[in-house]
Amino acid sequence: MRITAAGSLPGSDFRGALGAMTDLLPEVLPLPELPARGPGSDLVGRALGLIDGLGFDVQPAGWRLAHHAGSEHRRARAQWRRDLDDAEELLQGFGGTLKVAVGGPWTLAASVERPTGDRLLADHGARRELAEALAEGTTLLRADLGRRLPEATVLIQIDEPALLAVRDGEIPTASGFSRHRRVDPPELVGALRPMATGALLHCCAPGRWAELARRAGFDSIGVDSRLSHLDDLGEWLDGGGTLVLGVVETASAVPQSVDQLVDETLRVVRRLQIADPGERLLLGTACGLAGWDPRDIAPQLRALRRAAELSAEALLRG
Repeated sequence: MRITAAGSLPGSDFRGALGAMTDLLPEVLPLPELPARGPGSDLVGRALGLIDGLGFDVQPAGWRLAHHAGSEHRRARAQWRRDLDDAEELLQGFGGTLKVAVGGPWTLAASVERPTGDRLLADHGARRELAEALAEGTTLLRADLGRRLPEATVLIQIDEPALLAVRDGEIPTASGFSRHRRVDPPELVGALRPMATGALLHCCAPGRWAELARRAGFDSIGVDSRLSHLDDLGEWLDGGGTLVLGVVETASAVPQSVDQLVDETLRVVRRLQIADPGERLLLGTACGLAGWDPRDIAPQLRALRRAAELSAEALLRG
């Protein structure tokens, strides 16, 4: 079984992080996301850095749609350029899969403020415009990476931690006394569909959302193994989809042993009655590792690789 990770890591050294990930996760290599570098490097700011034609700035409450790009938005764009330059230099000849995480349209709509206050989620037109601009920016990112690293396969990971909260009407308004209206599945799917081809939809929130991914056209999903409905995962694999099973629990930032990871892997895989995982099942981290002690990252990923090897052997024995 192949392994990968969600992508976010502690620290601020992009070149060092990319070098480490290249050694540890060469088959499905996550481009490092380093929130410690500042607002333009977290999940939301990094995604906004791909958007041209809309401006954003940073206020005390967070990112806000603005008439012109603020300094932090310009910095987020520049950070992408530097990171891609570094990746082009360090990954020459790389022929594996490069996985690049981008915050999804619904998480952005639930996080970014309107100029008049409250979230973009409250404005149908604004959230649609945001989704369209993000889709265009992601398309340009994929094309840029294709030119820079022609031997690599680019896999865009759409991170949607707020997807279910948006669907279920659980995003609080600015006052905190109410909730934004739920967004119906057809609109959720419509915003995701332009980014779905050749991409992976990742959500580590508890709940059922695989059907939304299928309707949007995704071939791959990434889940937290402990928060997922196994029936949904079985149906996803039966339908020919690829699954990144997040067996490394990340929220507690406590490393897990090889035995713990093997137990969790076999708990899920055996209940799904998968005899041969093949290429369509990968092991990974449930979510990002940015809150972890940097000293624990490499040992945890080595433990994940060993767990993948032992799990595959156990499945072959029956």
